[in-house]
Amino acid sequence: MDSQIKRLTFLLVALIALALAVSACNAAQDQSSASEQESVSAGETAQEESPQSTAGEEGDKWYPYPVEVWDPPFNMDSPRKTVDYVPLEKAEKPWELCVSFPHMKDAYWLAVDYGVVDESRRLGVNMQLVEAGGYTELNTQISQIEDCVAAGADAVIIGAISYDGLNNLVSELRSQNIPVIDVINGMSSPELSAKSLVSFGEMGYKAGEYLAKLHPAGGDSVKVAWFPGPAGAGWVEAGNAGFLEAVAQGAIEVVDTKYGDTGKEVQSQLIEDALEANPDIDYIAGTAVTAEAAVSILRDRGLDDKIKVISYYFTPGVYQGIQSGRMLAAPTDSAVIQGRIAIDQAVRILEGKDYLKHVGPKLYVVDSNNINTFDRDSSLAPDGFSPVFRVTAE
Repeated sequence: MDSQIKRLTFLLVALIALALAVSACNAAQDQSSASEQESVSAGETAQEESPQSTAGEEGDKWYPYPVEVWDPPFNMDSPRKTVDYVPLEKAEKPWELCVSFPHMKDAYWLAVDYGVVDESRRLGVNMQLVEAGGYTELNTQISQIEDCVAAGADAVIIGAISYDGLNNLVSELRSQNIPVIDVINGMSSPELSAKSLVSFGEMGYKAGEYLAKLHPAGGDSVKVAWFPGPAGAGWVEAGNAGFLEAVAQGAIEVVDTKYGDTGKEVQSQLIEDALEANPDIDYIAGTAVTAEAAVSILRDRGLDDKIKVISYYFTPGVYQGIQSGRMLAAPTDSAVIQGRIAIDQAVRILEGKDYLKHVGPKLYVVDSNNINTFDRDSSLAPDGFSPVFRVTAE
């Protein structure tokens, strides 16, 4: 009997040991499975984050960007086609580029400066920027460019003070096989290598068209004081013609036209003179500097509810004015992009690569309807950006 009990006890202990062993094995498998599941989940999470970081990198790129290409080039009346502009990834060598601006007195040229500076850094080229001090300083601009070339510039990018006044210089530079890019303002020389600019005639037209739609022909007439900018500059003559063509289609009378440099003091005085001579005007239209100065003057005179303001190009001040409701609207020519493309054109020409000879960003009007959704970075320098005059390739 005792032996049977011993055998049963041994058998029971063995069964218990076997059960414990099986349980331990299952627990180990469960733990392994749980670890594998955690590993898969972590991998899925990493994959979800990876596209976000990639998108962030791509978001830093300004391209591809929709532009219009004139063909044949150098004629603003030529047929246009829309393409996506894609610049070079890097320059083959650290070329020396000279960039000349009329001045650096307003935020518009600061935006162009940002474009040429950032694109020079991205491509890995040297860039020297000179500014003449104003639209009365044609001789200064010419001598600055000559000095820049004497210092070893491989290509020159010019925001011209005068539509015709730099043609002899362009001929001289081209005779030395130095590429010359016309940026923003326009020049009449047929010897230019390329243009990175828009039709300021169309810019003026879009501003005038905006008013004409508010006051169509046959309705009550309104009076406008018009400030196109410095006389003789190519962009001003074009903008003036476009604006006058558009407003002629509405119930609009341009009662005063005042030309002047785009410094704030000059434009402020022109506005004061116009208000004294025409106290019954309904609109002030003109350069971005005009519009910015007008906001303060009209507020001080208690006329900001009576007289409305519109600009025919875009700056941070205009951006703020539209946001606050103190300005109606302004077309944007994506000034930052024009600066970027001019740098890319210069490098492409120096390296013998294909390039678009006459190109500019597509134009559109910014007003209260799209002020919070349009591509701000294509039109304005970043907040806090200060003028940069030299880029040294790393």
